[in-house]
Amino acid sequence: MLKILSWNMAHRSDSWRWLKDIDADVAILQEASEPPADIASCFDIDPGDWKTEGRKNRPWRSALVGLNKDVKIDRINTVPLSDSGDGDFGVSRPGTLAAAHVADPQTAERFTLVSMYAIWESLHRSTGSSEIYADASVHRLISDISVLVGYEKGHRVIAAGDLNILYGYGEYQNRYWETRYKSIFDRFEGIGLKFLGPQSPNGRMAEPWPNELPNDSLNVPTYHTNRQTPATATRQLDFVFGSMDIRDRVQTRALNEVDQWGPSDHCIVKIEVA
Repeated sequence: MLKILSWNMAHRSDSWRWLKDIDADVAILQEASEPPADIASCFDIDPGDWKTEGRKNRPWRSALVGLNKDVKIDRINTVPLSDSGDGDFGVSRPGTLAAAHVADPQTAERFTLVSMYAIWESLHRSTGSSEIYADASVHRLISDISVLVGYEKGHRVIAAGDLNILYGYGEYQNRYWETRYKSIFDRFEGIGLKFLGPQSPNGRMAEPWPNELPNDSLNVPTYHTNRQTPATATRQLDFVFGSMDIRDRVQTRALNEVDQWGPSDHCIVKIEVA
């Protein structure tokens, strides 16, 4: 069994110390800052600058990190999309994606793992709005990841991360944003990657139930604001997608109980491939 975790570390040093003691083979990380020097040798870390490109200073990035020395990680180099050529993994915004081929330590079966993070962006000034949104960033991620899929079947891809969008509804029951978010999950499935969770019962559901969340939702909160705590978290922003050929073999769970949450504002999502 290949044991994976996906986690937005919130660019905190304490997250690395928490990660060091977790039983997993590979970590799919977002908002990962450079690890503390005294424990960096505990991890197999992909090379590169600890930054995400953009107008703002973001000294953190997506990363794929080995936690089990018996698991070999064959990294896929990312290239800025403007500099990429045929066969390259061109990335629209460097720092938002990381990918590698990883073999199950028991069976040697090979999988392609992708860490993805959707940057918040501001609407154009002509809209007269100061709101931020992230679905356009997710669409760029899907376009970039498409180069790793290519065919309807015959691939074993697992893509996970913090997408900063909602599943099954829009903020405060806004139908317009519900429709925009739905297009993302449809598009992932369109390229051959099925939404795999986490969903209840694989994680604690929000309590009390948020007014904006549909009554039949199976969402499990994976993020809390600075005005909330792990116990009062309400929104799921972290998701896992996988190839149709392996969807029945992948189990996902949000480790969102209070004592499991860790130092980040996001909880860890556990992924196991049988």
